Amino acid sequence: MSICAFIGLGNMGFPMAGHLAAAGHEVRVFNRTAAVAERWGEAHDGEVAPTPAEAAAGAEFVFTCVGADDDLRAVVLGDDGVLSTMAAGSVLVDHTTASADVARELAEVCAGRGIGWLDAPISGGQAGAENGVLTVMCGGELEHFDAARPVIDAYSSAVTLLGPAGSGQLTKMVNQILCAGAVQGAAEALAFGERAGLDMEKVLAAVTKGAAGSWYLQNRGHTMVADEFDFGFAIDWMNKDLGLVADAAAELSAPIPLVELCRRYTEATAAAGENRLDTTSIIRRYR
Repeated sequence: MSICAFIGLGNMGFPMAGHLAAAGHEVRVFNRTAAVAERWGEAHDGEVAPTPAEAAAGAEFVFTCVGADDDLRAVVLGDDGVLSTMAAGSVLVDHTTASADVARELAEVCAGRGIGWLDAPISGGQAGAENGVLTVMCGGELEHFDAARPVIDAYSSAVTLLGPAGSGQLTKMVNQILCAGAVQGAAEALAFGERAGLDMEKVLAAVTKGAAGSWYLQNRGHTMVADEFDFGFAIDWMNKDLGLVADAAAELSAPIPLVELCRRYTEATAAAGENRLDTTSIIRRYR
């Protein structure tokens, strides 16, 4: 069993840290909103720390799962950041969906201090985090991956090392492009069926098991038809992630017309005040 710190107890981090504690690891947590950390401490066998630095002191593995690049820099490089107390030989595993640039930046800082680094964004949503079956996409060195893998297994079903630092974040961008296309296709198709006056429950039964089936059709098709969106991956999060894709695509001179289309729909949905609804709420723009 390992000594672990977990920084960031949002919809994903809260259950992930809980799985670490349930697996028998010694866990210390920090969250910017202290009440959330206290709630975690009441629900799990672990310690609540007042700063990221205090959570990370003496930890063999430090996990971060925060909002975006600047949030990540703050909890890692700030005066009370985890690097102020992490020891040489420990490993920093970042589960934030962030840019490949910040991953490479922090990997270099960690290397200069003898600390391992993995950028390890996750896929599977809140349900995947709660059930401990997340997909983890890692960038970093093999020795650090091999060290952290048995710990990450507490909340994952698939963990893959894709290449050097930044590779995890770039793979998550591939993942989000695929998700954007699946959401856009589902929204357009279901709205078309509705406009044609079809029985959409029968339509879903007919198409979900064939070549047109997707995770979104199977898991969100019925809720899209029912106009229910109070769960899942929020529009704000998809806008952030597709913004990362757009920035990386500009650097790579990679064409992303599908992402550009989806961003128009997600941004219009946010502008309509529906920014905290599930991403599949873009179907409302078709209606």
